[in-house]
Amino acid sequence: MTHLPHVILVDEQDQPTGTMEKMEAHRQGLLHRAFSVFILNEHEEMLLQQRAIHKYHSGGLWTNACCSHPMPGEHVEAAAHRRLGEELGIDCYLTPLFSFSYRTEFDNGLTEHEFDHVLLGHYSGPVKPNPEEVAGYRYLSFSEIDRLLESTPHVFTSWFHLAYPMLKQHLATQVPVNVP
Repeated sequence: MTHLPHVILVDEQDQPTGTMEKMEAHRQGLLHRAFSVFILNEHEEMLLQQRAIHKYHSGGLWTNACCSHPMPGEHVEAAAHRRLGEELGIDCYLTPLFSFSYRTEFDNGLTEHEFDHVLLGHYSGPVKPNPEEVAGYRYLSFSEIDRLLESTPHVFTSWFHLAYPMLKQHLATQVPVNVP
């Protein structure tokens, strides 16, 4: 018997309320814990991933480096490291930045209702995408992403439209640290 993945159901304060099989949680549109990893390279370009075409929703759309759900009993950061390896064949130090909740209904009857933890990493090495998860990847500057979001918003995932501006705002308010 195949083990079906479960997600952690949460309330609006990210307090666990139970677990549920992942697809059932998406069918019912129940709030669950998730994460979105953003990766910048040494040129401050962002790693974007094109989701595999056959994904259960948003197939073929571009998004941040990695998005997924921690398994019951798994910490968000551990899950983010696990999924970076499974999807892109990479790993790096990750810094938790902020979290937000969103709800998106898809044409296939599924609903993403997530309490999304956003993490940031820096990585400039080789990327080895898993074709079961990733159709393509590329690094783009913030200005290139801004232009694409304006000219072709339909090629990006719904959560990228929400998280990307929050990430830009967060980065703009950070005070640079001078290291001797």
